[in-house]
Amino acid sequence: SFYVAERGRLKLRRLFNYPNPFTTSTRFFFEHNQPGQPLEARIAIYTLSGRLVKVISTPITSHLNLSQEISWDGLDEYGDRLGRGVYLYRLEVRNTLTGETAHAQEKLVILR
Repeated sequence: SFYVAERGRLKLRRLFNYPNPFTTSTRFFFEHNQPGQPLEARIAIYTLSGRLVKVISTPITSHLNLSQEISWDGLDEYGDRLGRGVYLYRLEVRNTLTGETAHAQEKLVILR
């Protein structure tokens, strides 16, 4: 199956990380409706209590609707390994030409 979206407003679909659960590293992927546009992705990872533990920012240059992988080694902002448990992550994607943004969120599990 496939998904067709209007090209107008920036929309996100199918945000996921693989593997999930993971022990040492994971990769984030998402679908969007603006292939070929200059996008910037920001993934913020939180504990279940809402404490921000890591922010990953990267430009996205995708000629398809699926983003390239965004890798994460499971370390927090200070380089320490996060403990076993469930974490929330929020993706914000911004079109750098128009300034338009879209958001999505999901859960991930760390097994150590």
